[in-house]
Amino acid sequence: MVDDTIPVRPGEELNLDALVDFLRKNVLDLPKEPLELQQFSTGYSNLTYQLKMGEWEAVLRRPPLGPVAPKAHDMKREHHILSRINPYFHAAPEPILYSDDESIAGAPFFLMERKHGIVIDTEFPAGIEPTFERCRQLSNVLVNRLADLHSIPHEKTGLAEISKPEGFIERQVYGWISRYERAKTDEIKEVAPLINYLKQNIPKYSQTSIIHYDYKINNAMFNQDLTEMVGLFDWEMSTVGDPLADLGVALSYWTESGDPELIKFGLGQASITTLNGFLTRKEFIESYAARSGRDVSNVDFYLTFGYFKLAVILQQIYYRYKKGQTSDPRFSKLGKTVKSLLTHAANVAVEEV
Repeated sequence: MVDDTIPVRPGEELNLDALVDFLRKNVLDLPKEPLELQQFSTGYSNLTYQLKMGEWEAVLRRPPLGPVAPKAHDMKREHHILSRINPYFHAAPEPILYSDDESIAGAPFFLMERKHGIVIDTEFPAGIEPTFERCRQLSNVLVNRLADLHSIPHEKTGLAEISKPEGFIERQVYGWISRYERAKTDEIKEVAPLINYLKQNIPKYSQTSIIHYDYKINNAMFNQDLTEMVGLFDWEMSTVGDPLADLGVALSYWTESGDPELIKFGLGQASITTLNGFLTRKEFIESYAARSGRDVSNVDFYLTFGYFKLAVILQQIYYRYKKGQTSDPRFSKLGKTVKSLLTHAANVAVEEV
């Protein structure tokens, strides 16, 4: 099993005494052993920690350091979503509890089930050969689970109470445009025609399902032979909305070997999906359509929007870095990645027109 935790990064420590006291008061039947705290090494956004006392384990999740965008990183909402989705989709971790006591983690946080398995990002773990067949099999697991998530009877989950499926994609387009404008740091000539395209091509009709909305390979966890998804994480953007928007976002992360260099390497090493055997985006779309039975004829609009949304997420992080609200050196080059994503999105839009 790959070790996916590291010692807590400087500046991202928790109040251990307060955390232990909180756990002893709010979690039943805790072992007497002292708390061991580690941090998960991946991710550019929320801070996630492993808690361990003897045989007991949990994961603590809190927002990133510094000011955050309005309505973003809502831990209470994510905890609520997991509580409603877990009974229908067991890859979603079971939530344990939520707290708004900021003296413990510096912000509201929640605890959830600690899952174990293999998380894959830029390479296969040692001992697992990246054969064509294995890459294809892993691709199919990801496509199938996305389609399965979209097949959950969302009316039974009660999540409609925190969402507004009617007009979802229009609100998303204008909402992410607004987020970009608030976090803008540089003039990028491709942005204006891209925004114009998105506004003018909003689908008149959209479907409705539960969506994850940050679906990518390194947000998933697999069993040891990579034949099953045993965990899916980062549900903060999940809602009831257009499943094709979820597909478009998933495809925006799904890089291919022939993509522009800054698309493949903008966040460091290239994603494992560039290896021979992984589905192309076109094959991903075809497999999703076959599994879900959904009409995907206008998927190019959703892919364009997916690239734009990803660019805005990274722009918000880059804005915080430029303003000195975070000092993580990983963020220093995100400006180039944002420009590349926006240019790529504009090219996809031109190809469609």
